[in-house]
Amino acid sequence: MRTVDPEARALRRTRRTIASQIAVVITLVVLAAGTIAYWVLLRGQAAETDRQLAYTLDGGLSATPPGCVWLVTPGGHAPGGPLPFTLPPAPPVPRNGDVVTEELTLDGARYTVRTVNRGGEVWQAFFNQHYLISDREQLLLGLGLAELVVLIASVISGYVLAGRAIRPLGEALRRQRTFVADASHELRAPLTRLHTRTQLLAHRGIASTTDLETLVMGTRELGAVVDDLLLSAQASGERPQLEPVALAMLAEQAVAAESVRANDRRVDLRLSRSPGLEDVVPGVPTALRRVLSALLDNAIGHTPPGGSIEVSLENPDAQHVELRVRDTGAGFPQQDAERLFERFAHGVNGEGRRFGLGLALVQEVVTGHGGTIAAAGRPGVGATFTLRFQRA
Repeated sequence: MRTVDPEARALRRTRRTIASQIAVVITLVVLAAGTIAYWVLLRGQAAETDRQLAYTLDGGLSATPPGCVWLVTPGGHAPGGPLPFTLPPAPPVPRNGDVVTEELTLDGARYTVRTVNRGGEVWQAFFNQHYLISDREQLLLGLGLAELVVLIASVISGYVLAGRAIRPLGEALRRQRTFVADASHELRAPLTRLHTRTQLLAHRGIASTTDLETLVMGTRELGAVVDDLLLSAQASGERPQLEPVALAMLAEQAVAAESVRANDRRVDLRLSRSPGLEDVVPGVPTALRRVLSALLDNAIGHTPPGGSIEVSLENPDAQHVELRVRDTGAGFPQQDAERLFERFAHGVNGEGRRFGLGLALVQEVVTGHGGTIAAAGRPGVGATFTLRFQRA
């Protein structure tokens, strides 16, 4: 069963929350705009109704009322012909100039009725609201459809925008996980060497100068690893300061540091250099030292007792330096060569670290130095890792 990363689940939940909040805000804004539009329409219709009723009452029977308006007086009604509604009882308007305006439903239709006292006569103007009601219904329908479209569009756009907004957060979490994994792996190799050397001193019962120097070098390397990893965690994006580095010297130090562990495992570890080697490359010494340490740690972990590991340096041409780490260990299928440098992938041979995090870190460092790394191997025969750098 596939496990879900809690951080990924939290990011998805945050994305949905942001998207829903954006959708709610946009929907409320559109709703407010629709409410204002509907209020403006009602105000306009009320003003138009009042204008037509006043015009009809002022014109009297001598003027033809506008459409949808009827005038009823004791002397007759206008326009002529039968009325489309049954006359309701007139409200009381006892004094001259009294005005009563009301909303009535007559024969299934809605009317605005204005009753006035004109010199002791009761006049009534009837305004049919059919078209006004239709306009309001059309506006409400349009606002409802617009609200639905805006809601769907805001949800989709909010989800997209939320994804862009939390992408830096996801990248920060990814960098944090990577840093933890890098720190765990990078600290393991020097700690293993220090542990092995300490055990050796305990068995001997004495501490020789060489042993103490090796311990000091290991602790110094451990400190450099911690410093570099903490600096990389700052994600400042600044390029490291490169300086001329002698690969042969770093290789000698790495081989010397791993010699005790190799001897304990009965593995022959040796270093060879081509005559007239030009090995100076631009780089960061601590980073390149970690590359060699990771490759040797990987080779020793996959080479059985009686096997051998050779570290060789040569100049394939006038512009490059090549460093090879060749072992006679468990090897790997050549089709897995690309997967060797994937993070958190694991193999089945040796101690299971051939496909570990270390080779991914090695590739990052080598690529960051403008170099290349290639892997070749066969199951049961061994593996060869070739690093190529530009000469300084």
